[in-house]
Amino acid sequence: MVQTSTNEEQLIWSKWVSSRDGDAGNLLVKKYMPLVSYHVQRVSVGLPKNVSRDELHSLGLMGLFDALEKFDPSRELKFDTYASFRIRGAIIDGLRKEDWLSRSTREKAKKIEAAAEMLEQKHMGTVTAKHIADEVQMTEEEVCTTMNEHFFASILSIDEHSNDQDEKDSSSFTIKDPKAEVPEEKILKDELIKEMSESINSLNEKEQLVLSLFYKEELTLTEIGQVLELSTSRISQIHSKAIFKLRQALNKLI
Repeated sequence: MVQTSTNEEQLIWSKWVSSRDGDAGNLLVKKYMPLVSYHVQRVSVGLPKNVSRDELHSLGLMGLFDALEKFDPSRELKFDTYASFRIRGAIIDGLRKEDWLSRSTREKAKKIEAAAEMLEQKHMGTVTAKHIADEVQMTEEEVCTTMNEHFFASILSIDEHSNDQDEKDSSSFTIKDPKAEVPEEKILKDELIKEMSESINSLNEKEQLVLSLFYKEELTLTEIGQVLELSTSRISQIHSKAIFKLRQALNKLI
């Protein structure tokens, strides 16, 4: 990241805001470019390898440009925080517009889901990725990765349809008091939190640590690998298996 003193940065921002000075804009882009790379790596964790990281970077860069155009330095908000929302949003929006999940992955996901359902009925309970992998003659890692990619694709699709419906219904809506708490909803929410907490506690120590470092400390997989002295690919495998286990647990609750 390009290092500048506070006074220098204020001067750069002043030039950019007052006259959209090109040199000032270039300096700001260079300074915050690592923020784009950071979010590309985090978002790409749940994506298949066929998705171009260069394309994700381009989408993130568009988000950074958008943030620079709309940011108001006079507000009490750090640009890093504001830009992060814009960058990540631009990447996610770009992904929603593309059917990036390949046909072969969708077919494998259907095969895995069918095997999981059959095995759960047979054993009267949740089955592991290893059981499913043996049944469909895939590796355990392939089962976890395929289902996580399929799950992420489904979330993007649902979110897109939800946004479309919200736009259609925007002319007629009711305002819900966000402070109002429906007793039934609270009971369900508390139960869900309890069950998911137990599911997280059931993960092995390394899986819990990887999830904590990734989602709580917001380290990248590469950084986690450096902390644990493991390769990035190995950290990715641990993360994938942990998410698969939690997704299986979540499916039982909803």
